[in-house]
Amino acid sequence: MGRSHVEVRDVPDPRILNSRDAIVRITSTAICGSDLHLYNGFIPTMKKGDVLGHEFMGEVVETGPDVTGLRVGDRVVVPFPIACGGCDACEHGLFSVCENSNPNAGVAEKVMGYSPAGIFGYSHMLGGFPGGQAEYARVPFADVGPIRIDDGLPDEQVLFLSDIFPTGWMGAEMCDIAPGDVIAVWGAGPVGQFAIASAFLMGASRVIAIDRLPYRLRKAESTGAEVLDYERADVREALRDMTAGRGPDACIDAVGVEAHHPAPLMYGYDRAKQAARVETDRPFALREAIMACRNGGVVAVVGVYGGFVDKFPMGSLMNRSITLRGAQCHVHRYLRLLLDRIRAGDIDPGFVISHRMRLEDAPRGYEMFRQKEDDCLKVVLTP
Repeated sequence: MGRSHVEVRDVPDPRILNSRDAIVRITSTAICGSDLHLYNGFIPTMKKGDVLGHEFMGEVVETGPDVTGLRVGDRVVVPFPIACGGCDACEHGLFSVCENSNPNAGVAEKVMGYSPAGIFGYSHMLGGFPGGQAEYARVPFADVGPIRIDDGLPDEQVLFLSDIFPTGWMGAEMCDIAPGDVIAVWGAGPVGQFAIASAFLMGASRVIAIDRLPYRLRKAESTGAEVLDYERADVREALRDMTAGRGPDACIDAVGVEAHHPAPLMYGYDRAKQAARVETDRPFALREAIMACRNGGVVAVVGVYGGFVDKFPMGSLMNRSITLRGAQCHVHRYLRLLLDRIRAGDIDPGFVISHRMRLEDAPRGYEMFRQKEDDCLKVVLTP
């Protein structure tokens, strides 16, 4: 309903608009850290009355005539990017930059040069699609996106296939991890936790989690990571010491637009530029990851950025042969792989859930998540 203001309201039920649509009755949905960027007003083109939510799953209750892979009654997880499956990007597995799913591509092009895919519940710049923090959702290109869950796996084990598990996995994958590698992860929120777990599954020898909240650092430590509190240590110096002066082999930015920094002047500089709308994002984590990474290493960006950053260390990136990679996650690419990992018992994604609420309690869930109250790490909502 406006900045820092969400409400639960009755809205018209979604209906089939295209022959490739499906209607899904939501059984579980979640509040994502990326939703806080909307809630806090950092992503443009939101409108009063928009339905939020891009992490959801449920039961198919209706399909368009051209949807052949799903039937009414199927239980599905829905990827957050909307992809047609037939454009050049989709054919190359780049589902989050689908060329056909954003009807408002012209708006995104003004900010980004070219448009990414449409995304559920994530601004009109990215399609204006109603999201999944609701009782029902319309799913375009339903013959491409949703994955059926045919066995008895509970919602909480598979819900995060919609976004944060594949996103964390892709962040680790972009690091080209080899046995013995040391990986540093900025941000121990849900995506960071999955990046940590994924890095270990891919063979990393050590993973170092960087955050300021004790409960998030404890969670990372419980999965085998070493931890750094950036309010208590000079991160770059600490990483040097922990890696015999060499630096991490790869660094993952799982923070994005709303990063914090312990130095008041530096933090104030970026906050002031944000407020004046001459900079959209606070890139503290990204700057630090580039400067801390070893020569010839990789920096992978899966934290969400919305526009433009200042004081980007381009000289460090270029002169030290660092590879920078980033993307909204190509979720479709990883669905089957990660579902098989869950079924094999390699990981139970439910480990990040800290709070379970009814959908009508979503306003409280948003504020709790933003304020990090009651050690809030991840909120799952049930309609």
